[in-house]
Amino acid sequence: MNIGCHISIAKGIDKSPETAGELGCEAMQIFTHSPSGGQIAEISDETAKNFRAELKKYGIKAVYVHAPYYVNLASKNNRIYHGSISAIRKNLERASLLGAKYLMTHLGSSGEMEEKEMLGKTKEGFEKIFEGYKGSTKLLIENSAGAGKTIGSDFKQIGLILKNAKKHTDLAGICLDTQHSFASGYNWSGGFNDCVKELDKYIGIKNVKLFHLNDSMTEFNSHKDRHTHIGKGKIGMKGFEKLVAFAQKNNIDMICETAYPGVINDIKILKEIRNEK
Repeated sequence: MNIGCHISIAKGIDKSPETAGELGCEAMQIFTHSPSGGQIAEISDETAKNFRAELKKYGIKAVYVHAPYYVNLASKNNRIYHGSISAIRKNLERASLLGAKYLMTHLGSSGEMEEKEMLGKTKEGFEKIFEGYKGSTKLLIENSAGAGKTIGSDFKQIGLILKNAKKHTDLAGICLDTQHSFASGYNWSGGFNDCVKELDKYIGIKNVKLFHLNDSMTEFNSHKDRHTHIGKGKIGMKGFEKLVAFAQKNNIDMICETAYPGVINDIKILKEIRNEK
């Protein structure tokens, strides 16, 4: 089980493993381009080769890629819907060039759409995303904090989405964000065992492929996406001790998405908890 954080590509994609190594990462996560949109530069063969070489040099054992924020696989706006399909497919191919294990994506918002229609929309979206796909990177659904009509804030709904798209083996499971789940009603601090039972019942522990380990700036069940440093928020150290033990037992990598420079200490804390087990 590896520990790391999200790394900026501001200096260039092939320079990011060096930054990860300097921060103490064993695993790392990146965007392959601006998550907000704009022109996307191609990843050259040379850049991909350099990136892979730098991973070895700095001892980075696993790479994960985050899809852009503007994705919405339940939009009734065709431009947004088909643009989201294209963005996920392009990022799967870019992640494959870099040797990334998984690409995680949020699913967007269903608006006034009924769940049955949303399930149909997302199923169709996955079919289009994976049509003819031959890359090595697999896709994960990331849970949301549950603001408004966002999709994927509860384990039951995520389980339905996965079941509905089960024929697509490149949809491998979920990336579980601890802050998002805490904000959407899963109390890792005061009800850990209940959370795990719900997770296993609707999604299956075997389908949890990655953790985003973030503490919560906001109260339990707030439905707000506000990350803070490990042990500094409402989940607290006791919750993270249990989460790290669970991740270690099930060999699930952990990525912090907290701000620099405090993320250095977050990585250190998680390693200390792991090494005490």
